[in-house]
Amino acid sequence: MSLESVKAHFKQWDRENDVMEFETSSATVEQAAETIGVAPARIAKTLSFRGSEDKAILIVAAGDAKIDNKKFREQFGYKARMLSPDEVLEQTGHAIGGVCPFGLNKELDVYLDISMQRFETLYPACGSTNSAIELTKEELFTYSFAKKWIDVCKGWEEEEVPSQESHQIEV
Repeated sequence: MSLESVKAHFKQWDRENDVMEFETSSATVEQAAETIGVAPARIAKTLSFRGSEDKAILIVAAGDAKIDNKKFREQFGYKARMLSPDEVLEQTGHAIGGVCPFGLNKELDVYLDISMQRFETLYPACGSTNSAIELTKEELFTYSFAKKWIDVCKGWEEEEVPSQESHQIEV
């Protein structure tokens, strides 16, 4: 069901046929990178946090980035608390492993972390544990209805990432 809601979301830009479905799992950053044939950093992972008034917020970050609790608190004014798998499903309509900022159950605030800005294209999930789409960072911003780019992650600046052409496969 979730994959269909994502495809329906992309229909407004005639991009529903660009959603890739795989024989193998793409549920984790490592699995998605292996399946697609790119560096793990180029997987755009969607993290779900408690927001205000029982409404979740979504932060999309590069696959090699981790939430920095201090930066999160400075940005939002409260402690970062991730949702449980049941809460994620209830808020987004997507199960863990397929969470993305597209085709959501509820209208949620989406933020994009600057850790993704070093890439021309990224690969977010598409609502299932075996799907993704290649999007430019500008498309990701537009299609996710993101509020803004933020800086709430750590761990990605230290690592040298291979150029994005080095691991691409034809799909």
